[in-house]
Amino acid sequence: MSQSPSSLEVHLRQEVCRAGRSLFERGYVHGTTGNISVKLPGEAGGFLITPTDACLGFLEPEKLALVDARGEQLAGDRASKTLSLHRRIYQHAPEANCVIHTHSSWLVDLTLRGVWSQQDIVPPLTPYYVMKVGHVPLVPYFRPGDARVADHVAQLIDTYLQRGLSLRAVMCDRLGPQVWATHLTAAMAVLEELEETARLWLRGGCQAQPLSEEAIEDLRQHFKASW
Repeated sequence: MSQSPSSLEVHLRQEVCRAGRSLFERGYVHGTTGNISVKLPGEAGGFLITPTDACLGFLEPEKLALVDARGEQLAGDRASKTLSLHRRIYQHAPEANCVIHTHSSWLVDLTLRGVWSQQDIVPPLTPYYVMKVGHVPLVPYFRPGDARVADHVAQLIDTYLQRGLSLRAVMCDRLGPQVWATHLTAAMAVLEELEETARLWLRGGCQAQPLSEEAIEDLRQHFKASW
């Protein structure tokens, strides 16, 4: 007999559906694009992830895929094809308890026109971008679900950790951002700030000047900004 989900798991399933609907209704995802996962508590190391080809605006809690630490699906509809990428983010990013991937239009548009640099897809235009988002490197284009994306993202996370910096997001060329945080509300805030900064950058013709190094250092000192 299968074990009934804990009250916390039930709550997390509801939170994933709530977040998906919010992202869909505000235009961060469309159709069946995007996916969300959350880690489950305990030593088992499993997590919930949205099903493949599911619309984030109409998720059903009981249909979310339940996956163990090895990536084996235990219950629910078939897991998103980005399963391996989510697993690697959890393995390499110490603070990651959830992952959100969207096809946010301003960010995708940015990769089509040309990002600011491979290390920072947009410049540090605002203090809140520096404080809440931090560096966002570009991941080269791979087809959706390609396992090489997971290797690339894991290497980026490790490289930044060696520099004493914590990545909160990467941008997959022509596809969209992968964002992670300690909880869904925090991850959504990172995503929103990132998309808004891309919009500011593009709307201004990519001409705005970044914050000075002096201003960024001030944010490091006062707010422990990871930049």
